Amino acid sequence: MPEFFASTAKGLSEVLEKELKEMGIPKTIRVSGGVFFEGNWETCYKVNLSSRVASRVLKPVQDFVAYQPEELYANIQKHDFTKYIDVHQTIKVEVVVKESKMHDQRFIAMKVKDAIVDQFRDKFGERPNVDNENPDLRIYVRCKKNKFEIAIDTTGESLFMRGYRREAGVAPLKENLAAGLLYLSEWDRQSPIIDPMCGSGTILVEAAMLAMNISPGTLRRHFGFMNLKGFNTEAWEKVLEEVVSAEKEDLDFKMHGSDLDRQMIRMAKENAKRAGVDHVIEFQSESIATYAPPCEKGLLVTNPPYGARIGDEDNLKDVYRDLGYTLKHRFKSWDAWILSGNKDLILDMKLKSTRRHFVFNGPLECRFLKYSMF
Repeated sequence: MPEFFASTAKGLSEVLEKELKEMGIPKTIRVSGGVFFEGNWETCYKVNLSSRVASRVLKPVQDFVAYQPEELYANIQKHDFTKYIDVHQTIKVEVVVKESKMHDQRFIAMKVKDAIVDQFRDKFGERPNVDNENPDLRIYVRCKKNKFEIAIDTTGESLFMRGYRREAGVAPLKENLAAGLLYLSEWDRQSPIIDPMCGSGTILVEAAMLAMNISPGTLRRHFGFMNLKGFNTEAWEKVLEEVVSAEKEDLDFKMHGSDLDRQMIRMAKENAKRAGVDHVIEFQSESIATYAPPCEKGLLVTNPPYGARIGDEDNLKDVYRDLGYTLKHRFKSWDAWILSGNKDLILDMKLKSTRRHFVFNGPLECRFLKYSMF
């Protein structure tokens, strides 16, 4: 069984595997929802701290087949969960089940919880409490066709929650998806990223952090592995020192963002400031209909609205027509990447894409499309 599993959004597994290999992790197995990788706990700390694309890092601890509640209970009892936390700490069990004889998620969670807390009671005469909000130990249970996979969480709050974005629009792009899009675009990290419909600035902040080599986890105060008994403070400080020492203080180019909504520009500026990259991003309020390149050369990456921020279909059609016109007439010789959550609206641009990737923005399947403007 591989040592760890890094999960990510559908469509980003290949990007995540490449990122892990760039971190110096040679043994990986890519699957649709993420990447298994081998390494020690120091490697786990590093992935949590530095991965821009991962959603969560799990440590698989068991896999077995069970058809009856008694079998499930007995198999859970075979693994010693008392080695992860003290009896006075808290736990939470999260379950996903598909196509299995035992199909009630709440019942499975209760059975797994009972098996774990009974271990503590048998060993210490006490049991840990359940905390559904902020547990010290989160146990993930995945069951498909009666095969159970049990893993412990090392992350805590999902890795997309960097800490810099306290305000956002109605349908914000998750930070790790924004980073994944930048990887998919094959951006060289040495030239400007332009986002003419930047919203709360997520793509630009992630681009700035990537170019400056700022690990996203350095903005967080806590990870799940810090709650575990075996947490190695010395190894953690070593990993943290390594990534902080590799950061750049400045860039010799700027990122550029624009949005028609001045309130969004205010949010974007504040988010960039919290991320420590406001000095390398220039924001302005402007309509896509009149937008022109703010620099000689760069890469345009944007996530246009597909309903939430503007509201009515006629206005959205006009927005996409304006975007197409602006790209065609003002961005000649540029490459543009556009995330589309609405395959009908993207046709209103009247442009032909040269490459495409399918990615998921939450439950919504999107197309990430490349337009080469000649």
